[in-house]
Amino acid sequence: MNHFSLVLGTLITIAILLFVFARMVGAATQLQHVQAEQMEVHAVDARTKPFAQVAVAGADNSALAAKEEPAAAPAAAAQPKTGEEVYNAACTACHGQGIGGAPKFGDKAAWAPHIAKGKDVLHMHAIEGFTGTNGLMPPKGGRVDLPDDVVKAGVDYMVEHSR
Repeated sequence: MNHFSLVLGTLITIAILLFVFARMVGAATQLQHVQAEQMEVHAVDARTKPFAQVAVAGADNSALAAKEEPAAAPAAAAQPKTGEEVYNAACTACHGQGIGGAPKFGDKAAWAPHIAKGKDVLHMHAIEGFTGTNGLMPPKGGRVDLPDDVVKAGVDYMVEHSR
């Protein structure tokens, strides 16, 4: 019985040592797998992140902000001052190609019914926005940061080149 207890004790000790050794090896291997998986996740995130981001004044996209470091504040863009600068900065997006029913720059036939309403109506529609039968005009052409007098200068510029 003494030999049997000795053999049994030895086998149990060997089993415990093998179990502890297997746990140590398994933990190291598992740590490597977790680190590799995290690297793969970061690589996939980098490959699939949006190429552009919509910025809305006063709003924060916290989901993207949480993933990315905050960028330095961009330098303030120069505000357009002349009618031509306003047209190039805001109006050309739609009026250059006639997108959304916008009368094309220089198209006398398309501008004639609008010009007939008078500059005051055109100024009001450009500043406040307008939905007509041909399409819609967003307030200030989507550039709500522009002062009213600058928007009026842009309207006057387009009207003068479309008579």
